[in-house]
Amino acid sequence: MKKILLLSDTHGFIDDQIVKFVKQADEVWHAGDIGTLEVTDTIKKLKPLRAVYGNIDDKNARAEFPLDNRFEIEGVSVWMTHIGGYPTKYNQRVREALQKNTPQLFICGHSHILKVQFDKKLNLLHLNPGAAGNHGFHKVRTMLRFEIENGNIKNMEVIELAHRG
Repeated sequence: MKKILLLSDTHGFIDDQIVKFVKQADEVWHAGDIGTLEVTDTIKKLKPLRAVYGNIDDKNARAEFPLDNRFEIEGVSVWMTHIGGYPTKYNQRVREALQKNTPQLFICGHSHILKVQFDKKLNLLHLNPGAAGNHGFHKVRTMLRFEIENGNIKNMEVIELAHRG
């Protein structure tokens, strides 16, 4: 079993609230718009990290992290990217690939809107953890926490952090 902390859109911001939840996870996944590598370096000192770069990320983040991160963990196939869209409205870049090689779990960030949605057509779980940083229109900083074990995704929790500073 793996306890996963999923965050996105930190835009260079990391604080003690985020770090507290990082320490409770087995792995941390960052769905892009990291902002500065200080964020991912801080996380990597504490826990294993899987990440993708987002549209605001510079050449340093793009050199360290891929645009798409596809992997399998505990029997669950995962595809993480920054700009992915939503069920029935997937981004054109990923739409065809999702249909041809459908993961069980599709993760993206970008919108700053937390969303957990099952795509009945493609039979996949779509996650967007919202935004954990201070930059953007969102009022509450959010992340997701869940467990993966023997091919199952379970115990999904929404984490609401302090209101944006």
